[in-house]
Amino acid sequence: MTPPVLVLACLVLPLLASGLIVLARRHPNLRETVTLVTATLVLACVLAIYSEVAQGGRPGLVLAPLVPGIALKLVVEPLGMLFAMVAGFLWLVTSIYAIGYMRAHHEKNQTRFYACFAVAIGSTMGVAFADNLVTLFVFYEALTLSTYPLVTHAGTPEARRAGRVYLATLLGTSIGFQLLAIAWTYAYAGTVDFRVGGILSGMPAGVAAVVFCLFAFGVGKAALMPVHRWLPAAMVAPTPVSALLHAVAVVKAGVFTILKVAVYVFGPELLAASGGGTIIAWVAGATILIGSLVAMNKDNLKARLAYSTISQLAYVVLGAVLASAWGTVGAALHIVMHAFGKITLFFCAGAVLVAAHKTEISEFGGLGRRMPVTMGAFVVASLCIIGLPPLGGMWSKWYLASAAVDSEQWVLLGVLLASSLLSIAYLLTVPLRAFSSGTGEGTGEAATPEVHEAPAACLVAIVITSAGCLALFVYPDPFFDLVNQVAGVR
Repeated sequence: MTPPVLVLACLVLPLLASGLIVLARRHPNLRETVTLVTATLVLACVLAIYSEVAQGGRPGLVLAPLVPGIALKLVVEPLGMLFAMVAGFLWLVTSIYAIGYMRAHHEKNQTRFYACFAVAIGSTMGVAFADNLVTLFVFYEALTLSTYPLVTHAGTPEARRAGRVYLATLLGTSIGFQLLAIAWTYAYAGTVDFRVGGILSGMPAGVAAVVFCLFAFGVGKAALMPVHRWLPAAMVAPTPVSALLHAVAVVKAGVFTILKVAVYVFGPELLAASGGGTIIAWVAGATILIGSLVAMNKDNLKARLAYSTISQLAYVVLGAVLASAWGTVGAALHIVMHAFGKITLFFCAGAVLVAAHKTEISEFGGLGRRMPVTMGAFVVASLCIIGLPPLGGMWSKWYLASAAVDSEQWVLLGVLLASSLLSIAYLLTVPLRAFSSGTGEGTGEAATPEVHEAPAACLVAIVITSAGCLALFVYPDPFFDLVNQVAGVR
């Protein structure tokens, strides 16, 4: 297939799979086979496109003209290629995990789950490959709508309430702020296309600051405070959905959008001169610290991981708005490194729920001896999020710290270092508790004599993603080479 056909296939295959999944609803094995085969085909298409982009190619196609000068158009540039590689690979791994989790946990409405999951990945690919702000907005909204049934999957009053918060926040911010920013950009520049160096050169600094702030808060999926509450509310969803929200699609689509706007709409010179980047840098810094502090006080594991995600997402935003080559590299690499680390942590949380029926960290005493693979992987992923070698997270945090030094943002450098220390406190205490004997009635190894590891499909996924955290330390080159085409750091 030609590169443009491969690009189209990345969107069409998940949509076709969604229909086939619905048709196979009475045959679970066939339904899940469709999911795995489609995920494999999409990943193969993404990897085939990578070879073209790595050599400087920019494959794409026009989906449909809208108005003169604006079309639904896809073009694969390096940042989009990076995002698509992460989403494509982790969709396949999450699908493997979901089969073990959904069956072991006896979840209802599994057909709807897999069908919506497929549509969400197709929408994510549209976000990754969007060649202009309008195309990105269309697929951004499609991603919101396709993940709403996943958030409300349980059908309980709590799930429906979380779904309302989810839709109200994400649609409200995108329509109220992001759409206004897109219209303002078009009115000034006469285009909404993404271009290296930006399209708003010459815009007055004060106006540019306002427009950038509209983009930053209009992309609610990036979960900058105070538009972050949808994310912890959505933790009522099944764990594979949490993994989708936090690592594969939704939040990554948010920070990816901000990074792309910073690089291709504003450009580093305007971003630095306008003051808008400085405002959002301080908002991101506050989000990093507050998210970490809140995470430390959460006993529910998924809630703790949710606030950790809020904190870690702000690293990407901070790197984007530092308006430097190192900041762009650190922000882009953190999308990758955080994805592998955080999806592993959520996989482990789901494994504990399935195998031990526990959600509160205070109840984890003794679990480490019963679930050594799960808790060992939790340690690996935690170190990746913290940013310690030999895990991939070290590279993104190194470049982000270098960007702060290069920009002489010493307070923000202190924020990055303090957050890493806080990450040690709220992440490593989980396996420490699990590998301890536990104290008090109802805790400890004696209280969980029948607990063992989660189903094999869950363990396979956990091992793959935790191994990925290690592999990204040894060989981050494919992702670094992509970002380098944009940042030009070597």
